[in-house]
Amino acid sequence: MQSDENRALAGRRILLGVTGGIAAYKTVELVRLLVKSGAEVQVVMSGGASQFVTPMTLQAVSGRPVRQALFDEAHEAAMGHIELARWAELILVAPASASFMARLANGFADNLLSTLCLASAAPLCLAPAMNQQMWQNPATQENASRLLRRGVQLWGPASGDQACGEVGPGRMVEPEALFQQACRHFTSGVLAGVRVLLTAGPTREPIDPVRFIGNRSSGKMGFALARAFVALGAHVELVAGPVVLVTPPGVERVDVETAREMEQAVLDRVASCDIFVGCAAVADYRPEVAADQKIKKDNEQMAIQLVRNNDILAAVAAMPEGPFTVGFAAETQSPEHYAEKKRLAKKVDMIAANLVGAQSGGFERDENALTLLWAGGQAVLPMADKGVLAQQLVTLIAEHYENRHTTKDT
Repeated sequence: MQSDENRALAGRRILLGVTGGIAAYKTVELVRLLVKSGAEVQVVMSGGASQFVTPMTLQAVSGRPVRQALFDEAHEAAMGHIELARWAELILVAPASASFMARLANGFADNLLSTLCLASAAPLCLAPAMNQQMWQNPATQENASRLLRRGVQLWGPASGDQACGEVGPGRMVEPEALFQQACRHFTSGVLAGVRVLLTAGPTREPIDPVRFIGNRSSGKMGFALARAFVALGAHVELVAGPVVLVTPPGVERVDVETAREMEQAVLDRVASCDIFVGCAAVADYRPEVAADQKIKKDNEQMAIQLVRNNDILAAVAAMPEGPFTVGFAAETQSPEHYAEKKRLAKKVDMIAANLVGAQSGGFERDENALTLLWAGGQAVLPMADKGVLAQQLVTLIAEHYENRHTTKDT
């Protein structure tokens, strides 16, 4: 008997692209799971894919002839590739090689699969699979970022042992996990109806009308998280410090400048949220008194008395019947150690630790790496574009939120 989630695929039309890579052998199991759930699956293979899995095998499990050629006389008399592009309700490319991602990012349409991806209005999801060094190469990360900005979803990659003998990020997500992602895609979203309150960016604490105490946070991670939450169906309110970033579609944005303004904006909204994510780099201290006029440099030294700002994250976590709370810990050394201390002290459900001030990742960069900690467990999210990282992090947050929600109800 199928679960409600799996029944979501019954009758759904899925175009499954397969590109060249050793992970293509796993696609056979993915097709089997999709077909068993009642989905109609049309497999389209790139030229290199047949070096790793045969079209006959995929035809046998899908029940449909595999499409490979753009100029196929049996189909193109009636513009068959356009009909196929219109037929699809979801295009999933698994595995998606580095080469395919590069061609797609640059708009190439020189084979059937890439043409279908460009010609279809259906949602496009890629399951990247490649050597870990290829995945972490700046060119691949830039292509991934470009695709994410265009609305393409990246399901993965996972991290672990690779066929080449190396270990790291780049493994294709396992077929069962991709199957579950497809199931969730055709529901209203795993976080449908869930209200998320998110903070992002820096705060500025005024010294005088022209000077302030601030930090290097760009807000990129928080804004990427907002997009990822919306993609899973959540209603998102974003309290943003002073950043120069475009508001993600579907997000309600509140602009603030100081820590106290951010605190008030959060307290005004937190009672109605289900998940709170404190991604902002909130100033710990502010000048006790801000001068009304610009301070002149008349003296060789100047002393500024600082007072501590309230801890927004701890206040939210301490609320009776409060939301599922996720914090961030940006550290310059031993990030996991200090993040765990912060998690315990502030009693948050999860905390994401990252190293700042290093040669890669952290503030003012497009990529980052995180270690996610919770009671009794952790997950390492290796260096990746912040958009990719946000999708991985939000998926984990959704899983743990659902587990806590389910436990409370039972």
